[in-house]
Amino acid sequence: SFLSFPPNIHIPTNPSTLSSMPAELHHLHSKYAQWKFKLFRVRSMEKAPLPSETQPEKGALLGISPTAAPNIEIDDGASPGSVMKLCLGGKSKENVEGPGRRIDMKCLCRLCGMALRKVKGPVNDVHSDLDAAGKGALRRMGCKFTSWSDVILKVFKVDVTEDTESTHPSSFCHRCWMVAMRGGGVCSFSRTRVPEWKPHSSHCHLCFPRKPSLQRTGRKRQKAIRRAQSLAKRIKKDHGNSIVIGERRTLRPFGNSHQGPVLRGWRKPSLQREQWVKNITKCQKEHLSTKMISENLPADFLHSFSCMVCDHLLSDPVQSPCGHLFCRACIMKYYYVLGPHCPACNLPCAPEDFITPAKAFLSALLSLPLLCSSSGCGKQVSLDSFKAHCLSHELDEQDANQQSSELDNYLLANKGGRPRQHLLMLTRRAQKHRLRELKNQVKVFADKEEGGDLKSVCQTLFLLALRSGNEHRQADELEATLQGKRGFGLQPAVCLAIRVNTFLSCSQYHKMYRTVKATSGRQIFQPLHSLRAAEKELLPGFHQFEWQPALKNVSTSCNVGIINGLSGSASSVDDSPADTITRRFRYDVALVSALKDLEEDIMEGLRASGLEDSACMLGFSVMIKESCDGMGDVSEKHGGGPAVAEKAVRFSFTVMSVSVLAEDKGKEVTIFTEPKPNSELSCKPLCLTFVDESDHETLTSVLSPVVAEREAMKESRLILSMGGLPCSFSLHFRGTGYDEKMVREMEGLEASGSTYICTLCDSSRAEASQNMVLHSVTRSHGESLERYEIWRTNPFSESVDELRDRVKGVSAKPFMETHPTLDALHCDIGNAIEFYKIFQDEIGEVFQKVNPTREERRSWRAALDKQLRKKMKLKPVMRMNGNYARRLMTLEAVEVVCELVPTEERREALRELMKLYIQMKPVWRATCPAEECPDQLCQYSFNSQRFADLLSSTFKYRYNGKITNYLHKTLAHVPEIIERDGSIGAWASEGNESANKLFRRFRKMNARQSKAFELEDVLKHHWLYTSKYLQKFMEAHKDSAKAFQATIDPVESQDNEYLSLEMNEF
Repeated sequence: SFLSFPPNIHIPTNPSTLSSMPAELHHLHSKYAQWKFKLFRVRSMEKAPLPSETQPEKGALLGISPTAAPNIEIDDGASPGSVMKLCLGGKSKENVEGPGRRIDMKCLCRLCGMALRKVKGPVNDVHSDLDAAGKGALRRMGCKFTSWSDVILKVFKVDVTEDTESTHPSSFCHRCWMVAMRGGGVCSFSRTRVPEWKPHSSHCHLCFPRKPSLQRTGRKRQKAIRRAQSLAKRIKKDHGNSIVIGERRTLRPFGNSHQGPVLRGWRKPSLQREQWVKNITKCQKEHLSTKMISENLPADFLHSFSCMVCDHLLSDPVQSPCGHLFCRACIMKYYYVLGPHCPACNLPCAPEDFITPAKAFLSALLSLPLLCSSSGCGKQVSLDSFKAHCLSHELDEQDANQQSSELDNYLLANKGGRPRQHLLMLTRRAQKHRLRELKNQVKVFADKEEGGDLKSVCQTLFLLALRSGNEHRQADELEATLQGKRGFGLQPAVCLAIRVNTFLSCSQYHKMYRTVKATSGRQIFQPLHSLRAAEKELLPGFHQFEWQPALKNVSTSCNVGIINGLSGSASSVDDSPADTITRRFRYDVALVSALKDLEEDIMEGLRASGLEDSACMLGFSVMIKESCDGMGDVSEKHGGGPAVAEKAVRFSFTVMSVSVLAEDKGKEVTIFTEPKPNSELSCKPLCLTFVDESDHETLTSVLSPVVAEREAMKESRLILSMGGLPCSFSLHFRGTGYDEKMVREMEGLEASGSTYICTLCDSSRAEASQNMVLHSVTRSHGESLERYEIWRTNPFSESVDELRDRVKGVSAKPFMETHPTLDALHCDIGNAIEFYKIFQDEIGEVFQKVNPTREERRSWRAALDKQLRKKMKLKPVMRMNGNYARRLMTLEAVEVVCELVPTEERREALRELMKLYIQMKPVWRATCPAEECPDQLCQYSFNSQRFADLLSSTFKYRYNGKITNYLHKTLAHVPEIIERDGSIGAWASEGNESANKLFRRFRKMNARQSKAFELEDVLKHHWLYTSKYLQKFMEAHKDSAKAFQATIDPVESQDNEYLSLEMNEF
C-alpha cells in the first residue's frame, strides 16, 4: 500500500504470471523470492524517467539529442524477455538510451570527425563552391579548382561527391579549411586522418558511447580510507592542475583545494606506488635498492635511509621543511608532475625550501655496506666507494674484450693519399661500394629473422641510430612518415622557388633531395628533372606570340632561348669580331615572357577597374624602364694562376605599368603598376657581357642588336593571349636607369670632368656656377646625332675649340637613346661626396686659407673619419656607397661634425645647408612625390634658391666659378623633370645596382670551366629569381614556415600547431 507507480506502468496482480518468470529468478522460499522480486522491480522503476521528464545527458554536451523516455507496459501475457528487462532495472540499451537515439551528423566535421563547435571559425559545406577570396588565394598558388569537392579530393584524397546524408556529415571545420589553404589546394602539410564513415547501427560508437556506469565489474564498492600516499579525487569542475600520463590516465596533485572524500584505488598502495615510480621517476637503473645491503638491519633503520618517492637508497639526498628525505632527482620529477607537496605528509613544499641533511646522517648513509652484484665478486663495499668498484669491473671487461678481439674490428687506418670523403658526399655507386659488406650482413639477417623484409630492418636500424643520438623528434617524424601520417611532396614550382631563392647549385639541391628522401622516407622535394620542366614555362621562349606588322630584321620564331649576344651585330671598325663573351635573350621574347608572368596581375587589375575581358581587345599600353650599368670587377679564380680582372655589364628592363583604353571613360586606365620599381626582384636581366663599360666600341657592338630590336618593336604591336583572349600591346621604352658615366657613353658625350657639366642642358661649368637654378632641359638623342655629324664632318672648317663649343661636348656617335632625367641613387651619392668634402674644409677653415697643403687635408679627413666612427659608428670607406650616404646626410651627422668646427657662425651655416638638403631630398627620391611629399614639392623652388644662395655666399671659397654635376642637376632640373614625368625616384637605376650582388652569388652557384656556359646559367637563374610566379609561391609559403618545418621536423603537439594558424597568413 506504500508503493506508488507511474501512471503508464501496469503491474500484474495475477499470481500465475510468476510461472512465466525465468528460472534464475525463482527461489527456494517462494514468498521471500516474490517479495524480493517486487521490491527490486519497484526500485528499478523509480530510477527510470517519466515520459514528461527530460533528464540531462552527458552526451548533450556533444550535440547528441536527449534520450526519449520509454513507455513500459507489462500485461499478463508478458514474455520472459520483457520481464528480464524489467528485472535488470531498466538498464538495457533500449531503456537507458531510448530506441530512437541518433547523433546529429550536422555537428561533426566530414574530414577530421571533430565537433564543429569546438573549432573556432566559420563552417564550410563540402559540396559548395569556393568564394572569391579563397579562389583568388588558391589561384595565386597554382590551384585552379572552383569547388570544395575538387580541393578535398586533391588535398585529403577523399571523394565527397558520393556521400549520403544519413551516413556522412555535410560540413567541415575551419581547421581543415586552413589545412587545404596552406597546402595551396594540392597537398597537405598536416597529419589529418580522415575517419571512415559507416552506416549507423546499434553499436555505433558516436551515437552510443560506452558509459563506465553500465559496466559491471563484479566487485563491491569499498569505503574510502584517507591515506597520504593515495591520489586525491578532485571535484569534476576543477581541471586546472591535471597532468596527463598516457592516453586516458590523469594524475592530479595534492593540495588544499580538495574538499571531497579521498578514494583508494583498486590496486594495493604498494603496487600503485610502483606504478608512480615507473611513470614519474624512472630511476630503477640509476638508484640502488635497499635489498643490496649485505647485513640484516632493522626495517625502520633502512626506512630512514630510503627515498620517500622511489623507495631506493638515497642518492644526493635533500631534506624537506617537514623533515622527510628524498633523492634530489626524484623529488624534482615528483614536483613537476604532481605539484609542490610532500609525498609523505602532503604538506606544501617548494624546491627552494629543500636543504642538505646533517653531516652525521650523510656519513652514516655513505658507510652502509652493500653487496656487489657482479658475478664472481661477492665483496662488501661501502656506499661511497660502490660506484668506483663497479667501474673497475667494467674496465676489466673492456680490457678482456680488447685482447680477444681481432684486428679487423678496429677502424680502418688512413694509409695516406686522398682524404676519406663523407658517405653522403659520394655518388650512389661509391656508396654501394663502401657499404657492400654491411649490406650483405643486413640481408642475411633479414632473410633469417624477418622473412626477407630488408626495408623494415634498415628503417629500424636508422630509427635506433636516431634514438641513440637523442634525436627523438626526427625519429618521431620518421615513424609518423612510415605509418603514412605525412602529406605529399611539394610542387616542382615551389621546389624551384626554394632552390633559386636559396642559391643552391644542382649538386647541392640533389644532395638535399636525396638526404631528405632518405631521412623522411618520402619524396618531399622534387627531382631535378621536374624542376627543369617547370623552368621551361618561366623562361623566355615558351609562349607563342605574333607581331603585327612583323618586326624588321628579326626572326618570327617564338621558341628562342638564350643566344649569343654578338649574333646580329655589325662588324667593328677594323672588321674584327669583338673580343668578349656575351649572352642574352631576344628582346621581344623576353618581353613576352615578362608579360605572361604578369598575367594574373593584369586580369585582377581589369576586374578591380570594372572592365570586362572584352576590353582587352582595345589594346594595352606597356611602359618599360631600361637600365644598364657596369658591375666592376667580378673575377673568380677557378684554377691555378693569378686571378685575372674581369669587368661585366648588365642590361635589364622593368615593366613599370600596364594601362588600357576604356571606351566608356574615354581615357587610359592603369590596371597594373610595379609596386617596387627599384627592387632587384622586378629588374629582369636581358644581356650579360664581360666588357668594360668605358669600352665604347665593344659596348656599341654588343648593344646594337638590342637597340635594333627595340626600335623595331616601337613600330609594331604585340598580339599575345591574356586570360584566353588575344590581346594587343603597344610598348613604350624609357632609358632612365643609367648613371652619369653610362649616359655619357651612350649619348657620345665627353667624360664627367668635361667643361660641359650637364647631360640635360648645354651649360658649361662656369655658367652653371653663376646661375645655379634657372636652367631647362635642352638635350635630346636626335640633337646629339646631328651634333656628332657636325663633329665628324666639320662643315664650317672651324678650330677644335670652336667646333667643340658648337657641338657642346659631343665627341662620339650616340648608339642608344636615353630619356633625359636624373638618376636618384647616384645623385644622392654624388651630393654626399660633396658634403663630405665640405665637412673637411670647414674643419680646416679653408675659407681663411688660400692653398692648404696635402698633409693638412689628410689630417682634416682623418679627424672627420675618427669623429664619425666614434660618434656614429661610421667606418670610413674607400668609395662612397648608398648606405654611407644615407647615414651621412642627416642632422645627426652635422651635429657630430659641428663639434670639430671652430666658429659658431660656420656651424649654423652647415646646419642650415643640411636642413635645406633634407627638405629637397624626398622630392627626387620618392616614387610619387605628388602623393608622398606634396609640401616639399611645393617648397622645392624656394629651398633650391636658398641652397644656391648659401653656396654662392657662405661657401663661395669652394663654388667660385665651379660646381659639381649632381649639385647642378639637383638645383636646376628637378622641378621640370617631375612636372614632365611625375617622378624621378621610380625611374632610378637602384634595382639594377642592387642586382650586382646577385651576379656574384649566381656565378658561385653555377661555377663551370667555360665562361660561356657560366653566363648562360647566371642569366637563366637571375631571370627565374625575378619571376613574379615564383615570388608569389615564396610569399604564400613565407608564413607557412611552421608547416614546412613540420614536414621535416614535426611539432610534438598537433593541437598547438593547428591553433597557431591564423587567417591573415593567407
